[in-house]
Amino acid sequence: MVNSSVGQPERRVFGIVGWKNSGKTTLTERLVAALTARGFSVSTVKHAHHAFDIDKEGADSFRHRAAGAGEVAIVSAKRWALMHELRDEDEPSLDDILARLSPCDIVLVEGYKRERHAKIEARRRDAVQTSPLSAQDPNIVAVACDHEQVAETLPVFALDDIEGIADFIEIATGLRKV
Repeated sequence: MVNSSVGQPERRVFGIVGWKNSGKTTLTERLVAALTARGFSVSTVKHAHHAFDIDKEGADSFRHRAAGAGEVAIVSAKRWALMHELRDEDEPSLDDILARLSPCDIVLVEGYKRERHAKIEARRRDAVQTSPLSAQDPNIVAVACDHEQVAETLPVFALDDIEGIADFIEIATGLRKV
């Protein structure tokens, strides 16, 4: 578990990392579905390495941001979103983002390779890079892949063994007591 910040309750955080096109997003999506089907409340944090926009040019909220609003909340009967423009601010840390999330059973974090929470590394033959991240990161505790891993010393799962990976995450994070 990771203490999201001083004065905040500890959160169960587990990461999914890997090179571009390694299957991180699909793995994360499928793990969210598996864990929620088991009755757990799950939140996610996705790190992007590039500028992104969840808003469309011409939308009212986009116009508010373009006019200079630092934060814009969009609220409906089905969902709400808060967009925060960084402008000249530094990118917030993972702990800063975790502190903003509502309570849940577990947070799955996609990306954030350099953070110190426990992670599973996704590996695919067709990834942009194939060098193992686990060799440089002691927080990677397992590997999910689409091809054989002969020399790997960590637990290895097939990339599509979602139930096995979910079982592993439950035990590793303390969601399930052994």
